[in-house]
Amino acid sequence: MSNPTPDALLGPADVRELAAALGIRPTKQRGQNFVIDANTVRRIVRTAGVRPDDVVVEVGPGLGSLTLALLEVAERVTAVEIDDVLASALPSTIAARMPERAERFALVHSDALHVRELPAPAPTALVANLPYNVAVPVLLHMLDTFPSIERTLVMVQSEVADRLAAAPGSKVYGVPSVKANWYADVKRAGAIGRSVFWPAPNVDSGLVSLVRRTEPVKTTASKAEVFAVVDAAFAQRRKTLRAALAGWAGSAPAAEAALVAAGISPQARGESLTVEEFARIAENRTAENRITENRPAENEEQSEQ
Repeated sequence: MSNPTPDALLGPADVRELAAALGIRPTKQRGQNFVIDANTVRRIVRTAGVRPDDVVVEVGPGLGSLTLALLEVAERVTAVEIDDVLASALPSTIAARMPERAERFALVHSDALHVRELPAPAPTALVANLPYNVAVPVLLHMLDTFPSIERTLVMVQSEVADRLAAAPGSKVYGVPSVKANWYADVKRAGAIGRSVFWPAPNVDSGLVSLVRRTEPVKTTASKAEVFAVVDAAFAQRRKTLRAALAGWAGSAPAAEAALVAAGISPQARGESLTVEEFARIAENRTAENRITENRPAENEEQSEQ
């Protein structure tokens, strides 16, 4: 395998020249902040543990800073870009700066939240500098849609990184924490300074590592049923679970019954529960619903006899 040229990655002047040639400015609407430091993108690739046999999917490649660094190492890279101008320019940038790897690159011009298919082979890793305004929905969508993704490293707003990696009992533990943990073991993997971006954001950034669970959460409840409990529990996070889950369960007594059956105190709060405990609540409520739904039919059979 031939090695890329030493100056293949984008530096500050390269990024600004590309942007000027395309007539673009990063937009807040799409959360665009372009990485202008080659050392940073190489660090991200190292931290992600990208291997020579990996098929990496990248969301929001922008001008291609991280894309080029990924192509230095990975077998293939598929980039998903929503912006028309950026999407049209990226293949040319790859071909110009890393021609020996251009055939290993594929572009999907689409909103990542709507992507259901990617070019073969299936991705084994997700590495991305995610737009701050859609980071969590995009991450969860990609993990759900592409179960072949074993390892993920995303750069997100530092506060979002804290929430994703938070453990039960933490003040920032919430919906993103639980839902990410449904798919993977999650941890903080470093911090990124503001000066490596253009334009420099008003917030710090953090790296989050997600390694897909070798075994799914053991439960008879569906993901949708478990996530419904999670959403309800944190919609009113200051309330006890008995009160917070009343609407979800149909009443406070019904919520209490599901909690007790799951071995969880009705006075507990959502921020203290693991994803497995949320799954047990969903499981018990689902089982109770099935029993209730079957009762009228049983009564009709008895009346006919």
